[in-house]
Amino acid sequence: MKKHVNHGFTSGRTRLILFLAAATLFVFFRTGGAVPAVDKTIHVIPVTGTVEPGMAAFIKRSVDEILSAEPDALMVFKLDSFGGRVDSALEIVETLLSIPMGQSISFVEKRAISAGALIALAGNVLVMKENTLIGDCAPIIQTSEGQKEMGEKTQTVLRAQFRTLAKKNGYPEVLAESMVTKGMEVYQVTLDGETVYMDKVRFNDLTEQEKERITKKTTVVAEGELLTMDDVEARNLGFSRASVTDLDRALAHLGYENYTLAYMTESWSESLVRVLQPLLPILMLVGLGALYTEIKAPGFGVFGVIGIVCLGLVFLNQYLVGLADYTELLLLLIGTLLMVVEVLVLPGFGVAGIAGILVLGAGLVLSFQGFVVPDPKMPWEGRLMIRNLAMVVGAFAGALVFSLFMLRFVLPGVSKLIKGPYLEATLGEALVGSDEAGFVSAGQSGKAVTALRPSGKVRIGPRKIDAITRGEFLDPGTPVTVDALEQNHVVVKAADTDTTAFKKAVS
Repeated sequence: MKKHVNHGFTSGRTRLILFLAAATLFVFFRTGGAVPAVDKTIHVIPVTGTVEPGMAAFIKRSVDEILSAEPDALMVFKLDSFGGRVDSALEIVETLLSIPMGQSISFVEKRAISAGALIALAGNVLVMKENTLIGDCAPIIQTSEGQKEMGEKTQTVLRAQFRTLAKKNGYPEVLAESMVTKGMEVYQVTLDGETVYMDKVRFNDLTEQEKERITKKTTVVAEGELLTMDDVEARNLGFSRASVTDLDRALAHLGYENYTLAYMTESWSESLVRVLQPLLPILMLVGLGALYTEIKAPGFGVFGVIGIVCLGLVFLNQYLVGLADYTELLLLLIGTLLMVVEVLVLPGFGVAGIAGILVLGAGLVLSFQGFVVPDPKMPWEGRLMIRNLAMVVGAFAGALVFSLFMLRFVLPGVSKLIKGPYLEATLGEALVGSDEAGFVSAGQSGKAVTALRPSGKVRIGPRKIDAITRGEFLDPGTPVTVDALEQNHVVVKAADTDTTAFKKAVS
């Protein structure tokens, strides 16, 4: 019996193994020899930090790449942002709305505040991690008196955008609007056994008969406040699908299994954009100042390189985020050339110089915005243009101060500290004959006729002669004193304008 049992067991096990082997071979040959794929790739796009043009460019590039390779791809937008620029947020929303329905999920990792909330509602589905926040999307501007809310024109446009997103995804519209405007007071009302949300205006418009059918009324958003929800409140109010501990739990709640997560990362150029964005005003100031310093100083040296590099980084940054193009580059080149012609070719400062400044300024302003003339339907564009104009004008003013400081204090000091071609390159121009040197003696005073860099022309008494300094850079008209006569070279230095000798010389 024991053998029989063992035999029977062995025979049953053998039949099972043969069955499984046959089934495996059937599947193998039916699929052409390929192992059937059971995993689904879910693409994760981080929306982290300040909402600005660099983020908008990164998200658009990511979505375009994913959809071009996999038209039915599922994308998760992982949010952790306090907000940022309105125009960049609307660009991101437009990108998300281009994704087919059912293929985008907004997952709030830490917070989605202000512009971050607008982006979060643009996804087809919203899921929030535990202890996270969403809301508070009042548009603000920075003024001399601090931060202030933008006017009704801007709020109206944003409320309309929130209503559109709420309708698309089935969120309570009036609650979505209350994230934008403090003046709204919103109630949760149970009317005929159904829970609805309405603002104070609509509630006051109810007839007496309708009000009598109300069994419960609760204030959800008080007047003077903005709707800001934690994960539990967002779920209870109909925004979030669930409160979860991590992204995997969020996907499991939505019914996704057997998937792999593919994280999108910024390219080197997009990372460069994010780093340079807050430094653009400084780069613009230094670039303009360095170029002006190079124009005023002799030759072509380090300041020319610094100016070109700084302004090149400004243009490259704006080009990479899609705000600058060849038109802006052409304006920058034309403006720079006009200023060079004004300084080096034409006497004085006139039409070419003014035109150069205006053209260069126009190119810089346009490179900081995606429009030429502000659209009245988008009030923040006008404010953005004013801000860009102020930034560019401030950069020009700062550049002038920067260049004057460099020419007055830094360059003369550098010529003393660094041994270079200052004397060797220009010594021949400073030679004077013995007949001229005979009329000059140490201690005499005069005035620089030309710039001394370090050689040039000076007037000593009635004569205009060649002279050099010991490394100082002196501007035309600077009072000078003969320091020494060395190998037929008249060596001068800046004079004390209060000395009696100078007064006699100029008289």
